[in-house]
Amino acid sequence: MEGASIYFLLLLLATLVFTSHASLNTDQKTNLEFLKTSCNSTTFPRLCFTSLSIHASTIQTSPKLLAHIALSVTLNATKLTSTAMKKLSKRIGLIPREIAAMSDCVEELSDSVDELRRSIGEMKNLKERSWQFELMISNIQTWVSAALTDESTCTDGFEIEAMNGKMKNEVRVRIVNVAQLTSIALALVNNYASHHG
Repeated sequence: MEGASIYFLLLLLATLVFTSHASLNTDQKTNLEFLKTSCNSTTFPRLCFTSLSIHASTIQTSPKLLAHIALSVTLNATKLTSTAMKKLSKRIGLIPREIAAMSDCVEELSDSVDELRRSIGEMKNLKERSWQFELMISNIQTWVSAALTDESTCTDGFEIEAMNGKMKNEVRVRIVNVAQLTSIALALVNNYASHHG
């Protein structure tokens, strides 16, 4: 009798483990499908999915969390790029035009970081049923758009023919990545806003 009880308990435990594992797999699949569908509405769906998929279990199927995490990922990338640009600007042998362009770029990226921080702060305080929702989401959209403009402006200074090709390419690659992430974040904020407007 005792052997049958142990067998029954082991069978029950195995069933519970299998059921919870299957449920986790279903939830994970649902979360990834939501993310993929949401990313397909952006201009850069592949980058969107690869940069956000590690956060799928946190995002689940929440458009607000998706927009918030996209902003956080973008802020982190922008801060890293800003640091890299500061280091690049201190390279020996830069011509005066490169120094000026790098200085402008570092300033633009600093502005971009500030705007993304403000957006994240506003997103944390955003309440969907609040009368201030429209104003707050508009602020977020404005700040993220401004960050995107700042990033684009950064590369403008490197369009001059006399610039070092290697320097131009290095700056361009870094800024394009950040600009694409910012574009993704803006699209996801806009999607969230349109579902709650």
